[in-house]
Amino acid sequence: MARVWVFGDDISTDAIIPGRYLAKREPRELAKHAMEGAAPEFARKVRGGDIIIAGKNFGCGSSREHAPIALKAAGISAVVAESFARIFYRNAINQGLPVLTCAGVSKRFSRGDRVGVDFKKGVVRNLTTGETFKAEPLPRFVLAIIRAGGLLQYLKKHRTFLK
Repeated sequence: MARVWVFGDDISTDAIIPGRYLAKREPRELAKHAMEGAAPEFARKVRGGDIIIAGKNFGCGSSREHAPIALKAAGISAVVAESFARIFYRNAINQGLPVLTCAGVSKRFSRGDRVGVDFKKGVVRNLTTGETFKAEPLPRFVLAIIRAGGLLQYLKKHRTFLK
């Protein structure tokens, strides 16, 4: 059971981690500025295991792996959105941050609601309201990358893309 942070449509990578912090490479330093462009209080109030629920086109804008790194280091355990910018989606998986696409989800949650997510089955539950939503399940190979902690860790372990 995780706590929810809700964001709307078109949350850009610059809102997730503003460009002025891109020189920072340490994940903990990036985490201090996570979501600063969308919710300045986020980095102070986020707790480990929290989940972001968002609208359409989450992670649009510049291609920067800093965005999922900052979210993961801040304690975000997953992002569930109506749609993702393709490059953010890929960067998130490569960094070991689970992302799940679920139509209409952003209108069915409020900040602070409790959520349960089954990535394998593609099920999102609002535990506060009792509602259940069908999402696109993550493929087995993506789940393996997430479990390994990201693509590089997966490759270090398996020495191949297909296992």
